[in-house]
Amino acid sequence: MMSDMINRILLLCTLTVTVLCSGCATSINGECPVDAREPALTIYLVSHGWHVGVVVKRVDIPDDVRLVHKGFSSTDYLEIGWGDRDFYQTPSFHLGLALKALLLPNPSVLHIVAFNDSVASYFPHSEIIMIRLSDAGFQRLIRYIAASYDRDLAGNLVPLGVGLYGVSQFYRSQETYHLFRTCNVWTARVLYTAGCPVRPFLAITGDNLMMQAQSFGTMLRDKPPE
Repeated sequence: MMSDMINRILLLCTLTVTVLCSGCATSINGECPVDAREPALTIYLVSHGWHVGVVVKRVDIPDDVRLVHKGFSSTDYLEIGWGDRDFYQTPSFHLGLALKALLLPNPSVLHIVAFNDSVASYFPHSEIIMIRLSDAGFQRLIRYIAASYDRDLAGNLVPLGVGLYGVSQFYRSQETYHLFRTCNVWTARVLYTAGCPVRPFLAITGDNLMMQAQSFGTMLRDKPPE
């Protein structure tokens, strides 16, 4: 399977970084996780095996932050993913593209999926973790995501074609993908920016990122049995 092959390729890198780096991750006090007695904004991590996406409620996104074009404006949720441009936009697994993505610095894309069902219903076979953020933490998270987009001279998003499933779209990102800045490291950095106690340098694989998120999130659905 694609996820097994990618995770095996990345495993040695993860173990190497684990040996070299130590210490516990810390959060920004009170921002992730938010005390159950306090108001919070909710996001979700959805694992697709090799890749973890972030789901946000569209109504929580500030008016001055644009993540999608106008055709997506009536939906309830947005799933945001980031990754290597060529590999992410190739529906079937391609070993050459996978190795190129890991071994060479490459251009990247954002993958945005819009939907109206509940997160658990829309992703019925995925591991899902719910995370409660402070308003300040969510604001940093959403603006970090927005800053990843590459824009044209007029400041508009740059679409790169229809996405992989559902109502979805690829957009050009200004960031560079490489071995130690994988799609899951990017997602972990999004969480770290929000104040969550996650170590991005250890989140090279989706499994490691979801394992870390269990310490500050609520498991809505565990990893399906293999």
